[in-house]
Amino acid sequence: MTPEAAEAVLRAAGAADDAAIDVAATALAFAVRRRSEAGDPRYPEHLAERAQAVAKAAPREGTPAAQLAALRRVLVDAHGYRGDRDTYDDLRNADLAAVIDRRCGLPVALAILWLHAGRAQGWRLYGLNFPGHFLLQIETAGERLVFDPFNDGRTLGTAELRDLIKSIGGPDARLEPDHAAPLSNRGTLLRLQNNIKARLLKQSDISGAVFVLDGMLMVAPGAAALWREAGLLQVQQENLGAARRYLERAVELAESASARQRIAAELAAVRGRLN
Repeated sequence: MTPEAAEAVLRAAGAADDAAIDVAATALAFAVRRRSEAGDPRYPEHLAERAQAVAKAAPREGTPAAQLAALRRVLVDAHGYRGDRDTYDDLRNADLAAVIDRRCGLPVALAILWLHAGRAQGWRLYGLNFPGHFLLQIETAGERLVFDPFNDGRTLGTAELRDLIKSIGGPDARLEPDHAAPLSNRGTLLRLQNNIKARLLKQSDISGAVFVLDGMLMVAPGAAALWREAGLLQVQQENLGAARRYLERAVELAESASARQRIAAELAAVRGRLN
């Protein structure tokens, strides 16, 4: 895959219904867009081979615990995928091709490998809207398990989830019902890319962050907040013409009157500087 072909994959995902998005293929396209060497065919081949290995290890019983055990045997025991605790902020940890090379990464990047391998069997897996740490849920016939791909697929009950939310949000943080809500495929991909964007901004690499945002907008062209963020970053770079275009689109897509008013004021300030 070339970077141009990768952008075509991202735009196709942006035009597709959420359920039709191939999360792993789209995550690889993000990687190729940033690094052409990530277009090597061995990466999709690796994904296919891991899915085949899980099929061979798949249990006859259809319980979530048995399905999770099969995924763990292939991804953790056989291939050593693990969370990167030593260099957590390394950009490679959110680059799916680099995660495949290094066998380690961030929770959401690892989760995409688990999602791909499990969904290839027809199993019901999805990410959760849990803040600060990406978790997965596997569900069969009304029975479900929440597990952590960063920590070898360890399962978490309610008590562990409460402890985790406090470790992230402080002692007053509470486990809320929406933390267990399924996250869309598009939302999963945006969380993956947001990790790269946030790290680039921490490094003051604004142009790099805008490049990442442009890719995110290919997958989520209706996300007003992303258009606004990209526009404001362009203002920081004094790219006022580009800023105007991003903010104009953000105004069009704003979901509330208050958001539209705020963005319109920012847009007016940019137009004033252009005039």
